Amino acid sequence: MKGNWLLPENLADVLPAEALQIESLRRRMLDLFKGRGFELVLPPLVEYLESLLPDAGQDLRLRTFKLVDQLSGRTLGVRADMTPQVTRIDAHILNRPGIVRLCYCGPVLHARPAGLIANRELLQIGAEIYGHAGLEADLDIIRLALECVALAGIYQPALVLCHAGLVRAIIESDTQAITRADEIMSLLRDKDLPGLADLRSGSYALKASTVEALEVLAQSYGDIQVLTRAHTLLPQLPGVTSAIEALQSLIKSLGNSHVSIDLSDVGAYGYHSGVTFSIYADGWHDALVQGGRYDNVGQAFGRARSAAGFSLDLRKIAKDLWHTSKPKAVFAPNDQSADLQKLVNELRESGEIVVQLFSEEKPPHDAFLFDRQIVQVDRQWVVQNVPST
Repeated sequence: MKGNWLLPENLADVLPAEALQIESLRRRMLDLFKGRGFELVLPPLVEYLESLLPDAGQDLRLRTFKLVDQLSGRTLGVRADMTPQVTRIDAHILNRPGIVRLCYCGPVLHARPAGLIANRELLQIGAEIYGHAGLEADLDIIRLALECVALAGIYQPALVLCHAGLVRAIIESDTQAITRADEIMSLLRDKDLPGLADLRSGSYALKASTVEALEVLAQSYGDIQVLTRAHTLLPQLPGVTSAIEALQSLIKSLGNSHVSIDLSDVGAYGYHSGVTFSIYADGWHDALVQGGRYDNVGQAFGRARSAAGFSLDLRKIAKDLWHTSKPKAVFAPNDQSADLQKLVNELRESGEIVVQLFSEEKPPHDAFLFDRQIVQVDRQWVVQNVPST
């Protein structure tokens, strides 16, 4: 059949060497979460649409595949983000009092790619803290996200902070701005100053002071001194003041020279409620990790909860790392003698990779570096280094 090996656009196979790197990272990150007291949950890939997208923004709705359940006749969605599912589990299934720490890992599917070169199938991993409103939870989540990036071999990431309370306070001070909130958020993300300036005119024009404040946000990015300038130029609204103070306190606690500020790095209006962050690194064109505080999202499931968390795509973060560290392996002849099998089993039990080659099979593999071999010397099987060529 002609072309039956082709895949749909923005979907790709993961080949052995890269798959091994992804799986290694998955195990190490889940072990990291476990060591910090996070409990693993595994929500289903498909849910009823109203449960999967209770209060989702337009962007997430457009990225979600819809289908009809042949058993119930109801509309189902294939998850495009696991965070709402984990929030549902905390709010409705576990329903525990106090603080709950949950982590997760699983595939998500996007109906539309997030960018021109983005994959539509992601392997999302993340962690969430529910039930604590203080900055301690934000600090723990950010530090955990940085540790995850370090596990991938990225030791000088750039942490960019924002606070959803800033733009929310400005929008909610202007009735017309509330009706155009999604448009404003899009303009801020693009740092579209001409587009923001146009908000002054038209039948749904914003107040001049509102547009001026939004223009300040769009231009407030750089080192931590940006906060001092923003505090001077932005309107003295309670939400603005508390947001800037929260960012200053968080930066002081982090004590990280790689922290920067981007006050227009906003998400969907009404989703995030506090500090938000992104982690970047040289060699990647966009954020590796995104997270923040999203209090009260669980209200859609009957229980409003303080919440802070982050997620990343394992396939993305491992894509350019698979070739850096192939695991070392041993190759051996396919001899069924008891002495050889005993040595092979002992090596495997100790954690070594041992491949018994079939006749005419060559040792090179994409995923492994064969640096040793088992040979017979004086009727005994021994491990020797592979001679260099």
